[in-house]
Amino acid sequence: MANYIHVPDEAPAVPKIDVTVDETDYRPGALKLIKALRPSWKPSEVKTKFFTDGITNKLLGCYVGAVMQDVVLVRIYGNKTELLVDRENEVKSFRVLHAHRCAPRLYCTFNNGLCYEFLQGTALEPKHIRSQAVFRLIARQLAKYHAIHAHNGWVPQSDLWLKMGKYFALIPKYFKDPEQNARLSTEVPSPQCLREELVWLQQSLSMLGSPVVLCHNDLLCKNIIYNEEAGNVKFIDYEYAGYNYQAYDIGNHFNEFAGLNEVDYSYYPNRTFQLQWLRSYLEAYKEHKGKGCDVTDREVEILYVQVNQFALASHFFWGLWALIQAKFSTIDFDFLGYAVLRFNQYFKMKMEVAELNMPK
Repeated sequence: MANYIHVPDEAPAVPKIDVTVDETDYRPGALKLIKALRPSWKPSEVKTKFFTDGITNKLLGCYVGAVMQDVVLVRIYGNKTELLVDRENEVKSFRVLHAHRCAPRLYCTFNNGLCYEFLQGTALEPKHIRSQAVFRLIARQLAKYHAIHAHNGWVPQSDLWLKMGKYFALIPKYFKDPEQNARLSTEVPSPQCLREELVWLQQSLSMLGSPVVLCHNDLLCKNIIYNEEAGNVKFIDYEYAGYNYQAYDIGNHFNEFAGLNEVDYSYYPNRTFQLQWLRSYLEAYKEHKGKGCDVTDREVEILYVQVNQFALASHFFWGLWALIQAKFSTIDFDFLGYAVLRFNQYFKMKMEVAELNMPK
């Protein structure tokens, strides 16, 4: 999340194209981008496919021919998402991750979005990320991210608390729609309550000693592309990527086991599953850091406590985020209902993880 990401000198430059794509009439703008990126493609032959999974932006695939082989993805930023996402930081993260062969190629940015390479594979569902074969790939790939050195000598800091403070300042005090306004006042914790929780979170979690590493910060199922043929997973969408606490990134991923459209927190991974996942992760993380791959039970146990405490911060972060989206987003999604779900789960989980103690 911190904006001190250092892009390697050898990373290819990313052109900025002066085009604005209208989200309600996207084809003319998309064709202007394609003309610059794929000049050999005939405009009349360019096909488009809309991907509807995202709840921050709108995503469009452009290609020619019968199969989606060479596809240019056009992502149109959602309304007012610059309040939530540091776009300059997103481009830096994209370039760093591509340089480390962890991300597709970024072709260009434009006035209200960016274009990038399509990754072959399947966007995962909650049931997939629980399977033995896939969860180990995810754990190892996340370890690879976390081992990337992109801070050029400075000691990386997380700006999780700064960012949550900014989000807190942006949450709506009321809605014009009477029904939404009633839900806000009866179902969402009061601003005073949220402020107190934010202070408590910062005081409690900052003490846990979780390392600050390069994080994805939004590892939901649809952001994981599984290529069964190649036997690997890749992560996409780096809007929230940046330096943050290692345990936050993992706890946030575990929260996503509950799904997005039909959220069910009974799918949050149990202790046995987590210990297997965390051991796979730590083995790979130590390998990438050149520290061998022997992992002790104590190391796994420490990470287990950190992750489950930081999962609270993830609920809180996305709860604030969803309140802001409820005010500004044009995407058809019940953001207010999602905020209520996240805050409810936050308070429920707070009681449960309070009993977790660091191993002696």
